[in-house]
Amino acid sequence: MAATGRNFQDRENFEAGADVHEDARGDGRDPAPGDASPTGVDREFLALERELTVLLRRARASQGEMAREVHPDLESSAYGLLIRLEECGSQRATELAAYIGVGKATMSRQLRALEELGLVAREPDPADGRAWLVALTQEGRSRVGRVREARRARYGRRLAHWDRGEVAELARLLHELNGVMAKHDK
Repeated sequence: MAATGRNFQDRENFEAGADVHEDARGDGRDPAPGDASPTGVDREFLALERELTVLLRRARASQGEMAREVHPDLESSAYGLLIRLEECGSQRATELAAYIGVGKATMSRQLRALEELGLVAREPDPADGRAWLVALTQEGRSRVGRVREARRARYGRRLAHWDRGEVAELARLLHELNGVMAKHDK
């Protein structure tokens, strides 16, 4: 992204009414490379932390909206389970709990709620008759698919002025960041 000359003020092009968050100079410009804060943290990492904070806040709000689009009674925290099931297919509840990072009791409660909404169903695990797999129902697959397609269309509209290479580079960098974070979470 830096090679394209983008800076913090390009956010205005991303979304009307975007948050204004400024650096220590108060002008919203990129920090000078290598500048250190009074605490010794490079300005680049301060800028990264600030931008990730805004991104994560928006992601939480967006997840809640998408959950309600799937079903008005769906908890936002359960939306990620539906995405995981859509992408990976049937899974055991213990696998889902480990992936999401919650305990068995929380996972059981979320799955029960999803079953009651008709979005997931349990089926016997063919590899182990004592275990159960959780899978999206046809209704769940349809609803999640519609919401995800609408979300991708919104991204396409909001980032239409970006070069496809920039979009691919952002996706690559986020993937790399997620991989680094996953290694350190273990």
